[in-house]
Amino acid sequence: MGRKAKFSFEIKINIVQRYLSGKTSANHEAQLLGISGTRILEWISLYQSLGEEGLITTSQNTAYSSDTKKNAVLDYLNGKGSYSELCRKYGIRSSSQLRNWILKYNGHEKLKASGTGGRIMTKGRNTTFDERVEIVQYCIAHNHNYRETAEKHQISYQQARNYTIKYESDGVEALNDSRGKRKSKEQMNELEKLRAENKILRAEKERAEMEVSFLKKLEEIERRRY
Repeated sequence: MGRKAKFSFEIKINIVQRYLSGKTSANHEAQLLGISGTRILEWISLYQSLGEEGLITTSQNTAYSSDTKKNAVLDYLNGKGSYSELCRKYGIRSSSQLRNWILKYNGHEKLKASGTGGRIMTKGRNTTFDERVEIVQYCIAHNHNYRETAEKHQISYQQARNYTIKYESDGVEALNDSRGKRKSKEQMNELEKLRAENKILRAEKERAEMEVSFLKKLEEIERRRY
């Protein structure tokens, strides 16, 4: 699975300022950087809602209250703004975050405040192979929310991220390594591998089905708007 390229603050602010002064377009800059025009528009929205600070990449997730999440979701579902408009209104750093909240809301999940209430370990802990499978399954089912996964399983943010990336890059066998006890590839029989793979694939299938249902609802909302 491809990952977004990272761009410096200087690149972002230069593009945003030239765009706002009418010297360039989002599509032109996107082509030069090899990214989508939507991402350029997200930088512009962040700058307009949060100032220069919104363009600074941080290692920590931004905290949002449950009210902010719910209000942004309801505004979108009620046709009161586009992704970019609502991100600007509520100071949301990414349209993908808003999209994930809408998915959760439509899936009847409670929109909890983020960045508060849970304890994330700063140091990793030893985990078993079965635990790593459970962690990756949960992370994929919850839209790669590493912070939530770390809170749920009492591991570090980095562990949640690394396990998921390892699985998506090299498959379930890549989860068969950690400090401490480790099964050799010979000890890890085909039945164990199949069980682990099926567990994670179920999460991926459920997520995909939720995405399809979500897109159908969005199409219906767009039809009602026009």
